[in-house]
Amino acid sequence: MKKVVDLLVDRLAGLVPRHAIVLGSGLGSLVDEVRDQVRISYGELEGFPASGVTGHAGELVAGYLGSEPVIMLSGRAHYYEHGDAKAMRFPIEVMKGLGVRSLILTNSAGSLREDMPPGSVMQIADHINYSGMNPLIGESGDGRFVGMTSAYDADLALDMRNAAIRCGIPLFSGVYMWFSGPSFETPAEIRMARILGADAVGMSTVPEVILARYFGLKVAAASVITNFGAGMTGAELSHEETKDMAPVGGQRLAAILKEMFA
Repeated sequence: MKKVVDLLVDRLAGLVPRHAIVLGSGLGSLVDEVRDQVRISYGELEGFPASGVTGHAGELVAGYLGSEPVIMLSGRAHYYEHGDAKAMRFPIEVMKGLGVRSLILTNSAGSLREDMPPGSVMQIADHINYSGMNPLIGESGDGRFVGMTSAYDADLALDMRNAAIRCGIPLFSGVYMWFSGPSFETPAEIRMARILGADAVGMSTVPEVILARYFGLKVAAASVITNFGAGMTGAELSHEETKDMAPVGGQRLAAILKEMFA
């Protein structure tokens, strides 16, 4: 890890980010909000995973968002690509090594609420790990027993809500349920998720939250809603719909994050 951290310190040339942001499917345009950019391909960073999902650039972008120095991870590796829940362990550990204190996670998700249509932004208040997978399986020591009662930092959540208010952008709040993917959920699974208390479903983020808490990072997260869950409209779901709709809510989320760090 030290080799990659040293390389990044050298390439960042004095920039010391305290916040890292992971960008989900179709949300890569958020990097356009970063000033004084330094771009580094994941391919240059030994140990960083290559994403095989369209809509994920696979590069690290550092610079200023608002007045804050940040690092954006434009693209993530998913459990469904490799069958490995700890696919993002090394990048998150590197962020910790750089001195990052908080991790902001974004994703594209399906809404389970009729009042939260595609194009909306939902702050993740809590999650349900329906996959049953955990990125800490195989870790040793007592540190692996990570408490998740306050997985999502209250202060960061408040900062995000206040930023949305200042921007005049509605910000929903709800519970995100992680399904392993890559197939979309069935209508029966969506009905089950609603009964269990989920407000949105997706195929990422939860392992990263667990890893971030393992490394002592504060966490905030938000979903851009790209579709309604299976069976809610009668239409079939597709990744193309995700990519087409993500920029709609993505612009709103970009404005919120920029204001959050203003």
